[in-house]
Amino acid sequence: MATGKDRQKQLAREHYERQMQRRLEREQRNKRTAIIGSTVGVVVVVGGIVAAVAMLGGGDSATEAASTPTASAPQETASAAAQPKPYDPATGTCGYVADTAGGQVKDVGMPPAEVKLKPATKTMTLETNLGDIVVTLDNAKAPCTVNSLDHLASKNFYDGSKCHRLGNDKFPMLQCGDPKAKADGKAQGDGSGGPGYVMVEENLEGATYKRGVMAMAKTQAPGSTGSQFFLVYGDIGLTPDYTPVGTITKGLDILDKVNKAGVIGDSGDGTGAPKETVEIKDVTISGKS
Repeated sequence: MATGKDRQKQLAREHYERQMQRRLEREQRNKRTAIIGSTVGVVVVVGGIVAAVAMLGGGDSATEAASTPTASAPQETASAAAQPKPYDPATGTCGYVADTAGGQVKDVGMPPAEVKLKPATKTMTLETNLGDIVVTLDNAKAPCTVNSLDHLASKNFYDGSKCHRLGNDKFPMLQCGDPKAKADGKAQGDGSGGPGYVMVEENLEGATYKRGVMAMAKTQAPGSTGSQFFLVYGDIGLTPDYTPVGTITKGLDILDKVNKAGVIGDSGDGTGAPKETVEIKDVTISGKS
């Protein structure tokens, strides 16, 4: 017959085994293929495509984006206290929450919770030093994201910011949206900037990331989309984890030109700050309901 001490040892052993199992599961989740982010990334090869897990919210926050930055273990963050909520058709609202992961913040306030699904599309114009990049935003399928972009544009959030990460022919994307990025190939904090809030990912069913897609960067954790986005000038075989928010209708030639110029400070996976600087002068979003 087992003694009380034996029973205690057994319970302790079972507790330890459960802890190890949970730790293993966390590690496996962290190692899943993430792509677009901001600053810190773990390089992986997926279907011949060099990708990386990067950090957006800064410091400890990871923001996946279509490509790459330097390396660092991703963190399981994303607002433990409050989680963002998807569009609620009953109330017509989106649940944005404060980003508790840290990072460099340009605070322009929280977007209004109330959103409208009409018009079904809106037009976003990125006025850059190289010319205009125009995107048709899918407001009907990604209302929370479009509402956030509209808010940020109205607050001049993107004005004066530089696109900080360029991919290559195997990972063809340009990542922008960090208002604090220096994009000089030297700044370790590039990709860690954001608006201080996060939202859910949208429009993921059947999502693909082909030439002409604009999608949002995020961390590994769900519900961690912020202000950063990536513009795809080739085809990328990413998993459907990043909100495809629109389609580029003008300016792909600009992205091709930037791609041809190459990168500064290759982070080891073929990506880095673009040699051809892309500075966003102004962002406008139009569309009548």
